[in-house]
Amino acid sequence: MRLLGLTDWRTGRAVDLVLPQTADSTLIDETGAMSAEVDQIDASGLVLAPALVDPHVHLRDPGQTDKEDMVTGTAAAAAGGYGLILLMPNTQPAMDGRARMADGRTIIDYLESYEQDHGLSLPVDYDLCVAATLDRAGRQASNPDDWSSHLPGHGYDHPVAAISDDGSAVTDQTLQAVAANAREFDLPILDHCEHHEHGQVNLGAVSRRLGLEGIPASTETAIINRDIELAERTGTRVHLQHVSTAGGFEAVRRAKTRGLPVTCETAPHYLALCDEDLLRCGSMAKMNPPLRSRADQQAALEAVADGTVDMIATDHAPHTSAEKALGLKDAPNGIIGLETAYAVCNQVLVESGLVSHDRLIELMSLAPAELMGMRRLLPEDLPSHTANKVNKAGHLQLEADRHSDANLPPVDLVILDPEAKWEVDPSRFHSKSRNTPFAGAGLAGRVMATIKDGRLVFSRLPASRVITRERIRAWTD
Repeated sequence: MRLLGLTDWRTGRAVDLVLPQTADSTLIDETGAMSAEVDQIDASGLVLAPALVDPHVHLRDPGQTDKEDMVTGTAAAAAGGYGLILLMPNTQPAMDGRARMADGRTIIDYLESYEQDHGLSLPVDYDLCVAATLDRAGRQASNPDDWSSHLPGHGYDHPVAAISDDGSAVTDQTLQAVAANAREFDLPILDHCEHHEHGQVNLGAVSRRLGLEGIPASTETAIINRDIELAERTGTRVHLQHVSTAGGFEAVRRAKTRGLPVTCETAPHYLALCDEDLLRCGSMAKMNPPLRSRADQQAALEAVADGTVDMIATDHAPHTSAEKALGLKDAPNGIIGLETAYAVCNQVLVESGLVSHDRLIELMSLAPAELMGMRRLLPEDLPSHTANKVNKAGHLQLEADRHSDANLPPVDLVILDPEAKWEVDPSRFHSKSRNTPFAGAGLAGRVMATIKDGRLVFSRLPASRVITRERIRAWTD
């Protein structure tokens, strides 16, 4: 199958992408356009880029599969343009390398063998983030003897790539031991840089209007400053998750000017929303850390623009409709984001002129891959056959079959339409959950197809782009 007339995300050059002919049963196809009979697709106006990477995802499997599971979660990721995601350790039981399921396996073993055990091929690759402490309880650091054999380079498809107690900050009492483990095995600590005992929403005018206990910004900045001090004193690689406050961004900015090994992420919702949106969205916009003030939202946008923010992560956190119906006081924290992240960020960051589309791809693909120790394949890395032109414009033909060059990393690519306008309809999500504050929102930018290791795994390319033999002749004449 050939996709004709794509635009390379970085060079702007017109390219034609050749996919291997394969009947892939894992194809998630929303439109029916990508049937086995289709030979060529008119992809003009669409952008070819490295597949997105999300370093912060909760798929709830095992333990809470009423909210999400590996099949629905990876389908959502593929529909969102992701080729690789990092699974957080707050499974049930926790992914600490020691806790075992009823069948005696650890969570790491369960996730490593998931595809083989279920007789399927998931549409997205995933790495694992091991719990920083036993059972994520914050009392004793997890034991590397329980998980170090699953590090990259040990022959596993889904290696342990980071350490975190996400959902909770690493506790003061375990921080030094956790940091020592991270340094010994050259892993980053991904810290949920926020801790509070009470409160439901950001402290401020909105919390007072809603009559809810507020969460001050200091609950975030205190952990960020503590972790920066750790990085400076010990050289531990620290990655700060979902930074949301002006003070937090400023602390990271100062740390970077000193050359400290500190990186940070923010999430699409902190760029697009503020606590005032709680009045409209209710518990669908309840998360931890909470949506902050409009001033904090502006600070997040500025931190992306000036390079303080290294990457954008979704913190995809599914919950059932019944749970979210409990209201702002009692509903659990978290929203889903895999299927809306690209569009939200494209609209808020690129359409507004804050960053270029190239920079958005770096934030959502190259930088998080680097954090996880992975090199992303770029379209220009693909084998080309310049003698085989398919039209008078001289498009470069790229082969997406990795077997033609065994030295290539996985050929994970995404096809994007940055100009597409669409309305978010949660009932059409591939995720099992519907907890999004963007329901009904009009967004600009759409993932049109996702390619995993050279094979098409997701497509919403419309049938109107199928090229008939008559059109092929006209194209090549």
